[in-house]
Amino acid sequence: MLIARLLAALARARQSEVERGITLVGPHRDDLVLQLGELPAKGYASHGESWSYALALKLAAYDLLCSDGGQPMLILDDVFAELDGGRRDRLADLVAPAEQVLVTAAVPGDVPENLQGARYDVAAGEVRRVR
Repeated sequence: MLIARLLAALARARQSEVERGITLVGPHRDDLVLQLGELPAKGYASHGESWSYALALKLAAYDLLCSDGGQPMLILDDVFAELDGGRRDRLADLVAPAEQVLVTAAVPGDVPENLQGARYDVAAGEVRRVR
C-alpha cells in the first residue's frame, strides 16, 4: 500500500519536478513531527525542550551509523553552552566511549573536564594545544 501511494505521488509530481529541476516527493522530503504529549513540539516546546530534541536526534543518528559496525565522528558544535552542569556531565559520560568526538565551545569552561582527549584553543588565527 505504501509503495503504491509513493508511486502515485511520484507520478503526479513528475512534470513539476522536471520543470523545477528538483524532487518534490519522497521520504527525504518528509517533515518529522515531534510531540510533547498531545501538542506538536514546533510552536509549543521551550528552548530547552527543543534543544533536547535536537541533541537526542543527533545522538540517535550517531547510534544508527554505529549499528553497522562503523565508527563515525561525532561532532558536537557548542552544545554544552545550552546545558546546565549536570546535563553537561551526563552528555560527556554518554559520548565519552565514542571513537572520535569533536567538540567546539566558545567558552572553554562549558566543556566538562570528564570529557577526555586533546584540547586546543583557537584565537587570533592561532591554534594552541592546551591538553
